[in-house]
This record gives sequence, C-alpha cells and structure tokens, in this order.
Amino acid sequence: MPDGALPVLDVRGLKTVFRTRSGEVHAVNSVSFDLKPGELLGVVGESGSGKSVTMMSLIRLLPSPPADVRQGTVMFDGTDLLTCSDQTLRDIRGGKIGFIFQDPMTSLNPVFTVGFQIMEPLRRHMGMTKAQARTRAAELLDLVGIPDARRRLGDYPHQFSGGMRQRVMIAIALACDPKVLIADEPTTALDVTIQAQILELVKELRQKLGMAIVWITHDLGVIAGIADRVMVMYGGQVVEQAPVKELFRNPQHPYTRALLQTVPGVLGERPEKLNVIEGQPPILFQAPTACAFRDRCKQAFDRCGRENPARLDVGQGHDVACFWDPATGGPRNA
Repeated sequence: MPDGALPVLDVRGLKTVFRTRSGEVHAVNSVSFDLKPGELLGVVGESGSGKSVTMMSLIRLLPSPPADVRQGTVMFDGTDLLTCSDQTLRDIRGGKIGFIFQDPMTSLNPVFTVGFQIMEPLRRHMGMTKAQARTRAAELLDLVGIPDARRRLGDYPHQFSGGMRQRVMIAIALACDPKVLIADEPTTALDVTIQAQILELVKELRQKLGMAIVWITHDLGVIAGIADRVMVMYGGQVVEQAPVKELFRNPQHPYTRALLQTVPGVLGERPEKLNVIEGQPPILFQAPTACAFRDRCKQAFDRCGRENPARLDVGQGHDVACFWDPATGGPRNA
C-alpha cells in the first residue's frame, strides 16, 4: 500500500435507519472511514453491530423501504455513490466494486450455470463477446482454484461443494478487475480447512491484482492474519480503528479488549475458561446520545450515560471513541 496515497473509497457521516412496526431502528450512526489502494481493511464486531448494513449502504444494496440511507457521502473515483444516478451506480457495482456475500448458495442463481453467471458481468461491464466472456470466465475459475475450469462452466451451483461455490462467488466478484472488493463474512459457513484455503486464495489474488479489500468478519484470528488495518464497530458506530498490530498490542476501547479476550491467548496467558461479553448489543430506536456499550462495560461511569463519545486520536493511525483511558485507569483528560 503506497504511503500517502489518496483513498480509493472515502466514507463520511453515513447514517442508515430501518423503518419497522416498532419504530425506526438506527442501524448505522455517523460512520466515517477511508480505504487506501491495495489496503485490506478488516471490519469486526459481533452480530448486530452494523458491519454488513454499513457496507451494503455504501453501494445502495439495501431494499428501500424499509432501509433509508439518511445522510453521508461515499466518494469513489470522484463520484458520490449515494447521490449518483442508478445507471452510474449499476456501472460501478459489479464493475469497479465487487461484493462477495456470506452465503453463496443463496447468492448464486440455481437455474443458471456458473459460466453464465460469471459471463454476465463481463458482457455487461466489459463489452465482451460471448466467446471472449467464456474464455475469461474459464480463466477466472482457474484463477480461484477450480479444476477442469472450462468444463465446469456448464455446471449449476448445486453441483459444487460449499467451498467451491464460494470460489465461484469470488470469481464473479473479480470478473471485471474491481478496484475495491467487499467481502461479507465469506468464510463463515465453511469448515476450517476450506476457510484456510479461501484466505490463502484471497492473499494471493490481492498480491496479483493489487485491489483494495474490505473484509467483514467476527473472527479476530482471520483479521490478525490478513488485515492491514482494523475497524471495530458496535451499536452502528466505529468505536476503534488502528493498524492491525497496534490494535492487538494496544487495544484502547473496552469493547475491543473484551472481543480480544474472547480469543484464548491473544492478550496473555490462556485462561482456564473462555471469556464472554455479558449482555446483548442494543437495538437503537433512537440515534445514540450516550455510549452504546455503557450497559455492558465494566469501566463505565456517569459521563458515559450523558454523552456519546467522539473518536479521538490516540496514536499514529489509531483512534477510539471512549472516555476511559486504559493507560491511567481513569477518565481521559480530553
């Protein structure tokens, strides 16, 4: 990743709500981040923290209604993805920005061959003839490690194993040489051996193609092995962001520390029993006016219930949204 490079993706003040019978749910609350060319940004947090909704909001993949992207800018190649025309967005989605979904069986169309599904974006975005697209589709299947690629273009999704279907999804996402690849927990449904193969594949493809990647996961072990930078989310907000080594060495937010403590041996000696984070993530029926983590936080004090902490720089490339200072064991001065 080149130092000082301009971001390929720049997100500022993103807010997304869902209209429900019980009221509006504030799922994404003023999220801001950027992504440099060639960088792999890991996005972590437990289920309900807003990871997937944030990334789907960026390229307007959420159904509206019930979803409503209320505020923010998402700049990509000089274009704001939230205000550009539908035609411009279609040209960018699948062409310049690829998306790998969590479950390939529900993302692949069962009535079309995998060859057709890889060829479609090539013909749509790259203007290839059918013969050119077929040749390129075979190359892509070979690139992601599917044997006898040209013959398997004629197979349907149900004829592939779970790991192979995920490789097909990666091939589709890479078809048009995107600048940005968003991967939404792409290895969650796979066994450990296949997961390791997919991760090695992503590392190889990143080196070959030089694309920027957003990798959404709840698995901190995966993040430790592949990410350059980590963004921790909770309650639809970014609570901490840091280079991966810095985050593991010096976590600043109580939620980040709690997440790391659920992984045996990460912050020191292996415990006799696994740590758990007591309680559940909040369902926000109003925009947060206090710290969303306060009810589950052992360090919470009065101010946490009165104000929602802003992100504060605590080191080079490291920021945190918290009033507590782990270095002093007390409230921050700022």
